[in-house]
Amino acid sequence: MVAFRSGRLDARAIWDEAVRAALPVPLISRATALATYADAIRSAPRLIVVGAGKAGAGMAAALELVLADHLDRVQGLVNVPAGLHPSLQRIRLHTARPPGVNEPTPEGVVGADEMLSRLAGAGPSDVAFCLLSGGASALLPAPSAGLTLADKLAATRLLHRSGATINEMNRVRKHLSRAKGGGFATAFRGRLLISLIISDVVGDPLDVIGSGPTAPDPTTFADALAVIRRFGLESQLPPPALDHLARGAAGEFPDTPKHLPPHVINHIIGNNRSSLTAAATKATELGYRLLDLGSFVEGETRAVATAVAGVVRSIRDDRQPVAPPACVLIGGETTVTLGPDAGRGGRNQEFVLALLAKLASVPRGLDGVTLLSGGTDGEDGPTDAAGAIADSQTVIRAADLGLSLDDHLHRHDAYPFFDRTGDLLRIGLTGTNVMDVRVILIS
Repeated sequence: MVAFRSGRLDARAIWDEAVRAALPVPLISRATALATYADAIRSAPRLIVVGAGKAGAGMAAALELVLADHLDRVQGLVNVPAGLHPSLQRIRLHTARPPGVNEPTPEGVVGADEMLSRLAGAGPSDVAFCLLSGGASALLPAPSAGLTLADKLAATRLLHRSGATINEMNRVRKHLSRAKGGGFATAFRGRLLISLIISDVVGDPLDVIGSGPTAPDPTTFADALAVIRRFGLESQLPPPALDHLARGAAGEFPDTPKHLPPHVINHIIGNNRSSLTAAATKATELGYRLLDLGSFVEGETRAVATAVAGVVRSIRDDRQPVAPPACVLIGGETTVTLGPDAGRGGRNQEFVLALLAKLASVPRGLDGVTLLSGGTDGEDGPTDAAGAIADSQTVIRAADLGLSLDDHLHRHDAYPFFDRTGDLLRIGLTGTNVMDVRVILIS
């Protein structure tokens, strides 16, 4: 029975199933696009592979398995972070950034330039594959002509500090890049470009995942310039970047493509929803009643945790909307607004800490409750943990250690708290990324 098993073990088993469902090998082996275009693949003189992302190494390895009968014609490279480099036969894995550095690097530019050159040099019968996954945007830096990587980095950092949304940042980044905003699709000169995508964005918008190198871009130079003006950054933006946006808005060079030719095909092969579905199946097998809150959860982490605390209390005390033993699944990706004196942690660690603090403040709030939140890529903020797992014993250990939940929460300092209580979720890089999965058990 559920009541006699460890909530921690069950929560971890459910979460692990969510990650397993997002691993590249099964996703690519089931990709219908490969079978649909078998004739074009079979007859192509060259099979060109490009791409980037945290799942890039696994996706490249899986693609080589699927193309085993055609490996002599496969060539290309994929930009990946350091740390996950399986042995491949034909696709080169290019280390584009060191571990824990989620910003573009000169090494990333070298890789992106080679990819653009390979796509532009494709023959009329060549087929190309683009492998995209979470983290691709930072791993595919290709500054527009006349710009440096430093110019682009300065623009991105200014927007981030100003509180720009990811969509606003993307409007600017796409218009300072030769790869983003349909740049790969524009460069390609062959017969067929198949983009296989593991989504790390709420709602799976093609133009946002990896900043859309193979997708049409609905935004314009004028939109990008409007973002800069909205935040009053004209005087702070590097002059070459501001000049580039202004000249583009004046029509001095072509905008990003608004429509793609029919030979460019985009396929979402994995996302947060599919991982939640796998987690739900596992939870049901373990005997839990299910409440799946979906993959569209966004907003400030603490606010989401407060709302979820109310759901947990309703399940336990009122047996609504489901009765215990229950499993609450939550996907999506929240945000944390940091102050100047912020401590160390990530959104998943902060979610568990905020939910723990809220439930610990009410009578019996944590009775029979297990909380787990983790990034499916194995990373959570600038730390070595994917997230955290906690229950009533966490509060007891914290009290024994003299740790204050509210103090650490106030300082956005979840990592040291869970490091000392022994509740960090340390699993290493998973080789995929479909945002976050949270598992809450009420037994």
